Amino acid sequence: MQRREFIALLGGATANWPVRALAQKAPVRVGFLASGAAGSANSTAQIENLKQALRENGLVDGRDYVLDVQFAAGDYELFPDMARKLVQAGARMLLVNTIASTRAAQNVNPPVPVVMLTINDPVGTGLVASLARPGGYTTGMATLHQDLTPKTLEFQREVVPKAAVIAALFNPANPTNPPFVARLSVAAGAKGMTVLPFALKLPSELDAVFSALAEQRPDTLQFITDSGNVDLTDRIAALAIKHRIPTFSNYSQFAVLGGLLTYGTTERDLFTRASSYVRRILNGAAPGELPVEQPTKIALVINLKTAKALDLSLPPTLISRADEVIE
Repeated sequence: MQRREFIALLGGATANWPVRALAQKAPVRVGFLASGAAGSANSTAQIENLKQALRENGLVDGRDYVLDVQFAAGDYELFPDMARKLVQAGARMLLVNTIASTRAAQNVNPPVPVVMLTINDPVGTGLVASLARPGGYTTGMATLHQDLTPKTLEFQREVVPKAAVIAALFNPANPTNPPFVARLSVAAGAKGMTVLPFALKLPSELDAVFSALAEQRPDTLQFITDSGNVDLTDRIAALAIKHRIPTFSNYSQFAVLGGLLTYGTTERDLFTRASSYVRRILNGAAPGELPVEQPTKIALVINLKTAKALDLSLPPTLISRADEVIE
């Protein structure tokens, strides 16, 4: 689609769209396909982080945009209908943070810009043609979780030197999760460790899945990042403490909500950078011409409150390397 046609599709937007919207007191409706449940601790933090990130990019809620959020509560089959309803309600752009929600947003007709807030391997999953030239109507932020997941094994060995059995909690509905588990298994095998995979597809399955996991008495738990299941982070962290299992993840919010250690990109950083795409698109840029970015900052976050609850004494050298320590 030519640039002129694309701008016309956005409703006659011009390069000074946000300024015109402000002058006319007509904020742009922006839809967000949220994976979690309304009111959950993770969803609440996500929306707060998103609005703050948009403010940092000069976009004020109620003045420049109105955020219309639809919650899937972990049920990815709801995304296509949610995306259609948002566009029918007047959303000029859709924000997404799962592969399933991205595909649903890409399939709406007529098409609207799609901004990925945080997506695992968008090229490998076919969401964009390439990072440099995504094409179509989609752009945004890619994560590095596929590379960072095996890295957490080093931290697990520092915290639990004799760790031999790792439970991996993942979502089989997320096409990137099984490959993550496979890579983790290969890396663990090279260290003489074994990975036991436990599939968690829906929030309602958590208690049963965790009971089965705890029966295996793993030395550690690796939480494979999935935007639907991260909504359960506080519950997963509490169950892990109850069963005295040290937990590790690449999702930084996991440590904030009670996990032991995370190594990965921070949600605030990803959302801030993703929000710059929102601003540029509202100013007339074509999303398919905006390169998809990868994070440059990786943070080590340690929750000492959780370590104390697990009666773990963490190495001082590990704590000194942390970017954030929760006490």
